[in-house]
Amino acid sequence: MEPVNTDVSAGPPEGTDAAGHGSGETERQPTLGMILLAAEELWPESLAEDWDEVGLVAGRPAAGVGRILFAVDPTLEVIEEAIEFGAELLITHHPLLLKGVTSVAATTAKGRAVHRLIETGTALLTVHTNGDSAVGGVSDVLADALGLQNVAPLSPASNGLPEEGIGRVGDLAEPLTLGEFAARVFGILPAVAGGVRVSGDRDGLVRRVAVCGGAGDSLLDAVRASDADVYLTADLRHHPASEAREEAVNNRPYLIDVSHFASEWLWLPAAAEALGNVLGDQGHNVQIRVSTTNSDPWDFILTPG
Repeated sequence: MEPVNTDVSAGPPEGTDAAGHGSGETERQPTLGMILLAAEELWPESLAEDWDEVGLVAGRPAAGVGRILFAVDPTLEVIEEAIEFGAELLITHHPLLLKGVTSVAATTAKGRAVHRLIETGTALLTVHTNGDSAVGGVSDVLADALGLQNVAPLSPASNGLPEEGIGRVGDLAEPLTLGEFAARVFGILPAVAGGVRVSGDRDGLVRRVAVCGGAGDSLLDAVRASDADVYLTADLRHHPASEAREEAVNNRPYLIDVSHFASEWLWLPAAAEALGNVLGDQGHNVQIRVSTTNSDPWDFILTPG
């Protein structure tokens, strides 16, 4: 599945006010500060991991926002896409500045990104691990796309609701072979060079499934404790994956390793719709679009045969 161009219009029907009454006035354009409050309602910053850096990176809270672009990564290509779209706000899953810096000179890629954002009046908001943990977050969307039922967090949030936390675990409606399940995974994700890597018996049956959008090998202990038959995540490193397979009980959990970008892209349309709904309920007029830029860093792969 290729990433698609998703537009979400936030606002009541033309000619009505926020309550649905005919007013003859156009809907209100929100300020960036108003959108930050809506984002906090959906993805509270208190849910972010201690090491993470989320929130507003660039932008004036008093500035008006009529267009928003959602993307996984704040790369230069994505920023140019936002500028071409006319977005006053770019919302990305991954932070631009996760580690401390002493300069944002335009001699580096991150410096050029900061300059382009400020020079064009494009605000940047990061929704990272708070977007992973929240209800309707990255792993929730992934679990829903796979048809999982009775879903619960793999690692419950310390500052959130019982249904919030990193990763999810749930059950398929009917058992599938590992090969069939891997094919389902391949079918729902955006097309990227790395494809889907699988460790386990192709004909082995799976029903209980653990997922974590993005890099999730730190959750392998929680996966084992959840009695999952298979674990789907990204960026599985050699040693944690090898050790997990050696310690497997009855050859489980099987492992499925996918693209970091692809595993998190699925959240973008759902996040755009959720934000659009909140802003629309408040009577705001905003056009929200999902980026069509594939920011997966790999371009092609060679395999045997």
